[in-house]
Amino acid sequence: MNSRSMNANETLAVVAEREFPFPAEKLWRALTQPHLIEEWLMKNDFKAAVGHRFNLRGDWGGVLDCEVLAIEPHRTLSYTWNFAHDDPAFALQSVVTFTLTPTGRGTHLRMEQSGFRPEQKQAYGGARHGWQQFLAKLEQVVARTE
Repeated sequence: MNSRSMNANETLAVVAEREFPFPAEKLWRALTQPHLIEEWLMKNDFKAAVGHRFNLRGDWGGVLDCEVLAIEPHRTLSYTWNFAHDDPAFALQSVVTFTLTPTGRGTHLRMEQSGFRPEQKQAYGGARHGWQQFLAKLEQVVARTE
């Protein structure tokens, strides 16, 4: 086996990065307030508390099981993003981490969703596309909030 081939335990991560012309505090509100999360991501019962279990409910009918893993206000937010499915290609156990870094013009947001198995190419591709859309919506939500 050469060094480039993946072993069965290796996972892939989707990374999406975006510069926002807003302070981290404003972006943080959109990442942690349920009514704002619903506007750019999905319906939810999120609470910014480590250990809080919550669901994200997609328009497509799916329900994601999540648990808050880490919170560092205005800097880092991490939670599980799990989807139970009979088909292993779509059954997902992953972790989403948002990292906010202040810049001269606003805030750099890095989103990483890790935990895709090599055989989950469709789910991985869907997440890559989906996060670009989510972050574009996030920018619109932040732009119109006070």
